[in-house]
Amino acid sequence: MTAKYWQKGEVLDYKASAAVKNGEVVSLGTRIGVAGEDIAAGETGHLHVVGVFEMEKAAGAMTMGAAVYYDETAKKITTVASTGESSSKVNNIPAGYAAAPAASADETVLVKLLG
Repeated sequence: MTAKYWQKGEVLDYKASAAVKNGEVVSLGTRIGVAGEDIAAGETGHLHVVGVFEMEKAAGAMTMGAAVYYDETAKKITTVASTGESSSKVNNIPAGYAAAPAASADETVLVKLLG
């Protein structure tokens, strides 16, 4: 197999199935991206998949370097990989890691995306 260079991969083209606002977190199933612009439903726009972003966090302290996940229901970053019992288990989406410590009372955390 051969490969041909396509792009750096810091920003990807993303076709939105529903409208997305600039700065909105977008689930890609096994990771997340952050919209770099408003994207209308059915249109293609830019999605950041590399970088450090300030995001809302769930309760609890986070240490720098801690693995973090996107809770799509609460729309917040958490250190919890999954919740619920096996029959109703919900897997949160890997987001990356905390790029700085965040105290329990902090409302946001800096997240280094998985990339």
